[in-house]
Amino acid sequence: MQKMDELLQCSADMYNYYGTKPADEVGLREARKGPGPRATKARELYFETKSSASVEFPYWYTRRWEELEGEVPIIRRAEALKSGFAHLTPAIFPGELLVMQKTAYLRGSYPMPWLSEAFFMEKEEEMYQEARKSGKVSADEVVTMGQGGGNVTKSAGNVISIAGKFGMRQEEMPMLLCIAKKWFNKSVDDVGHKYEQLVPGYKTKEEIMRAVICMFDSGYTLPQGREVMNYYYPLQYGIKGIKEICQEKLEQAAGYPEMDRLYFYKAVVTMLEGLQVWILNHAKEAKFMASLEEGKAQKQTYLDIAERLEWLSENKPRTFHDALQLVWIFHVAVLNEDAISGLSPGRLGQVLYPFWKQDTDKGILDKKQTLEFLECMRMKFTELDCFASMGVVGGVLSGNTFNNLCVGGLDKDGNSAANELEMLILESAMSCDTPQPTLSLLFDEKLPEDFLLKGIECTKIGTGYPAWINNRVAMEFLMNNFKKEGMTLEEARAWSIGGCLETSAGSWMPLKLNGVTHFIPGGSAPATSVGVHFISVPKVLEAVLYNGIDKRTGRRVYPPHHSELKSYDEVWEAFQRYFSLTVEVLALTNNIQHDIWGKVSPSIINSMLKPDCLEKGKDISHKGSRYNRTFNVEVCGGVNLVNSLASLKKNVFEEKNFSLNELKTAIEANFGYQSALKTGAYSLMEQVKKENYKDWLNIHKLCLNAPKYGNDDRYVDEIFKTWQLWFSTMCEEYVSLYNEPLYSCQISVSTHAPMGAVTLATPDGRLGGTAFADGSVSAYPGTDKHGPYALFSSATCYNHALSQNSQLNMKIHPSVVKGREGSRKFLEMIKAYLRKGAFHTQFNIVDSRMLMDAQKHPENYRGLLVRVAGFTQYWVELGKQIQDEVIARTEYEQIV
Repeated sequence: MQKMDELLQCSADMYNYYGTKPADEVGLREARKGPGPRATKARELYFETKSSASVEFPYWYTRRWEELEGEVPIIRRAEALKSGFAHLTPAIFPGELLVMQKTAYLRGSYPMPWLSEAFFMEKEEEMYQEARKSGKVSADEVVTMGQGGGNVTKSAGNVISIAGKFGMRQEEMPMLLCIAKKWFNKSVDDVGHKYEQLVPGYKTKEEIMRAVICMFDSGYTLPQGREVMNYYYPLQYGIKGIKEICQEKLEQAAGYPEMDRLYFYKAVVTMLEGLQVWILNHAKEAKFMASLEEGKAQKQTYLDIAERLEWLSENKPRTFHDALQLVWIFHVAVLNEDAISGLSPGRLGQVLYPFWKQDTDKGILDKKQTLEFLECMRMKFTELDCFASMGVVGGVLSGNTFNNLCVGGLDKDGNSAANELEMLILESAMSCDTPQPTLSLLFDEKLPEDFLLKGIECTKIGTGYPAWINNRVAMEFLMNNFKKEGMTLEEARAWSIGGCLETSAGSWMPLKLNGVTHFIPGGSAPATSVGVHFISVPKVLEAVLYNGIDKRTGRRVYPPHHSELKSYDEVWEAFQRYFSLTVEVLALTNNIQHDIWGKVSPSIINSMLKPDCLEKGKDISHKGSRYNRTFNVEVCGGVNLVNSLASLKKNVFEEKNFSLNELKTAIEANFGYQSALKTGAYSLMEQVKKENYKDWLNIHKLCLNAPKYGNDDRYVDEIFKTWQLWFSTMCEEYVSLYNEPLYSCQISVSTHAPMGAVTLATPDGRLGGTAFADGSVSAYPGTDKHGPYALFSSATCYNHALSQNSQLNMKIHPSVVKGREGSRKFLEMIKAYLRKGAFHTQFNIVDSRMLMDAQKHPENYRGLLVRVAGFTQYWVELGKQIQDEVIARTEYEQIV
């Protein structure tokens, strides 16, 4: 293991590792299993397809919206959605067993100007030139998009690149701009912006956004998602049955107090009518495809699709195939309702198990057929795209959509919930290894060993999933935060992961099939990750050192703290003040944005699905869900903050190795190195020295060699624990628009790269412009010098149940976990960590040299998957900032 001050001596063929230096040849992952013929063809088609944007849905949505001026808002919204769905051009691709997608394109999505139209008009209208200077677009300017795969990074011919990812036909652009203009001063963004300016700290909020101390507003950017779907109502009642429930409740509500219930039920019925037309249009398309097909087998497949869709347009499912198709229809329908990332199918194997068991018992379905269905399902999820700005798509999502499918956990009675279908879900993830849906294994001591080893087998081939989640820690968090709303131990067992890593409350729903009641889990809370989205804590510390100034831009962000910072305590107190002010102004402005979202663009489809919206007659923006304490505060760069505080404490205030002013001068000089933004290298590796770098060499070495988190070092771990406890506690001092306390959330997704890009060098020795440490309890690359168990001790120095999550990413050489013995060692290591009270861990099983070669020769690695932070993505679709950071992570050559 290199010393910290040797990290900057790395050449292009060196990387961070712990243990014995690896062999000369590149270590290969264990051989993966191949998908069946259908999934193989689907994946080949996917690899040839670019992300595409359509204006079809927004055109028909906006047209109907304008026709209904003066209508009750939620009815107007439902009619607009109905029109959008009813006019979507159906498309069915050869070989599909599951059909329907967001648009007629395979990798299609579309803009939603009713949420925000400024993004499309800023170059077109002079009135938007000022908007371009506002804080909301700052993140777009520091993000790098993946240059390969399906990203349309540049305009070419008659295809216009939007947000560095989506392609749109040139002839559609005038229509998009025409539609966008109709939403000027009417969109959630514009109306929310109008009223958020009334918040006393609004000017500070805008400066925070300009400095990219906060990544983005959540009220109009991604108002839904990071939550778990609930498929119970369609599975139990079918669309016709849900309409009948709504009609009955509508009649009971008409003319009585709480009249909003009347409008809600009417809106649900209207929206379902649109879904029925959408489904039947695809049935007609299937029949048309059958009429053209000469092959007998494929013709019958099209006819079966048509019959299935016609049935499901009214009725509840009869078979496993029916149930899987209906689940998919409603999943896509919710995605088409709003800009959403992180809409998780949850514990889908447990939801669909009754149908699967019914069919296998009848002999009409076997494991081979099941795998084919599951592989086709994986391809459909992988084809999903989320349309958003470049700062969001690249800087947060890395082109991913975070559809998290969970396996394991406990059932309603507290027994293992793992089943045969979940074993096949793991198997399909190995045979058809795609980014979506990502998998999470809800670890509990009651889960059978063969199930856990199946999870290990899946992780070992390099998929990056399943992530390993501590079931008991999540349940403790839910009991602590939702008890006031009636959360019980039994109900806590129904939880799942929403999005990449957000603990999301669930409920047990009584599915009746063949005279037997099966209690299936499903989400019962709205978006569990809205509120304050991604505060860069190293950037807040930077503002402390410069008395409230963003040194990069020279703009004042915070009021002067007027502290001379003569002691460590003064630094910590100033940080607390600035961080608290950040949370305060962002919470208040985001509350307004979310309130406007609920008024202008309320959720109807997702609300209908979530308990107890149908029972209450309220959508999720009016607390119709069973659990509503779902607003949080997300941070990024916590480990760099803690390492920087440790360096300040030791070097400046205790040992007085240099003064604070000397350190600041060194930081401004980037410790004698060129900026990462200039060199295009975003980790500590391969940095370029300036001629005068020796002027700062001693200070830099002292900063690098100061105590670092991840080594079971009490000095720095106590600082880490203090930060964690204070952060989790202070969040509860602020409330959501539902008057519920906020809670802490600690995931980086991809924000550690763009937020690092705008942050100067930090007192821990990190250079300016380079990425922060990923996750929340991952060590900064190259700083974990004493092996995995020392890292585990540091990571669990506080109670993980205090926060919605924690996140630990590790990179392990394939040789370490090779074979059956390697599998058992790997599983025991994971168990050891989770038994210490950890919430989460996930792995890249890869030789860093393979990643280096893939960066140089992406054309040879189209299907290479890597784990980033809560999600898996194709290497070629990641931006260089994230690629550099993943390469730089410490590679473990031994785990014992």
